[in-house]
Amino acid sequence: MTLSGEGIAMLNAYLWRVWLLCAALLLPLAVSAEPLRLRIATEGANPPFSTIDSNGQFEGFDLDIAKALCSKMGADCEIAAQDWDGIIPALLARKYDAIIASLNVTEDRKRVVAFTKPYYHSPSAFVVRKGTDMKDLSPKALAGKTIGVQSATNHSAFLEDRYSHSIVRLYNTVADAYRDLAAGRVEYVMYDKLAVYDWLKTPEGACCEIAPGDLDDPAYFGSGIGIALRKGDGALLQRFNAAIDGIVADGTYAKINAKYFPFPIF
Repeated sequence: MTLSGEGIAMLNAYLWRVWLLCAALLLPLAVSAEPLRLRIATEGANPPFSTIDSNGQFEGFDLDIAKALCSKMGADCEIAAQDWDGIIPALLARKYDAIIASLNVTEDRKRVVAFTKPYYHSPSAFVVRKGTDMKDLSPKALAGKTIGVQSATNHSAFLEDRYSHSIVRLYNTVADAYRDLAAGRVEYVMYDKLAVYDWLKTPEGACCEIAPGDLDDPAYFGSGIGIALRKGDGALLQRFNAAIDGIVADGTYAKINAKYFPFPIF
């Protein structure tokens, strides 16, 4: 059968409408195929969780966890260093989409940001020079003693409230506090026990040891370490929580854990 000129025009118009309908149906698929793009903040000065090597590259437990979560979510992630005291303000200012920086989940922080489920747990502790009397580390016993701590942290808040009769020295990074402890310029340093454990394995840390007794008051140290996001980013929060479950279930988390610690921390 031979179509007339009018018939050909009608067929072409019909095919054009079919093509437009198909394109409309496929458009959401094309949009959803775009990878999730995230900017993630970390500190970069908290070994073994986040450090910057001699080549300017990030490394550490938090970085490996961040990369594993991004891979599990199929996300394209950019990780950047941010000074600790400005890390939450930078998130709220939308400079970043998430913080993966060993941030304790505390009630005060929960009023400002949203947290994922914890991705590890660690108590806090005092670290002292070897030979220090560690029988009594109560606030009364350490009155007048010099304690080093990183500023703007839950540790500094704890010391300033509970050890108000001690001399609390604030440092920009815990590495600075460690150096003064090793040199004898402070008598104690308070920090996350897992991070202290890593420092003790270094030549500088050979001078010192962890004092007995964990410090894990939930009012200051919260319920674990979580990923911080802006309130209202509920869909992203769900994706992170699912990714945490995913890397635990498939064994990725255990491999990262074993790389840094000889005991489980989840």
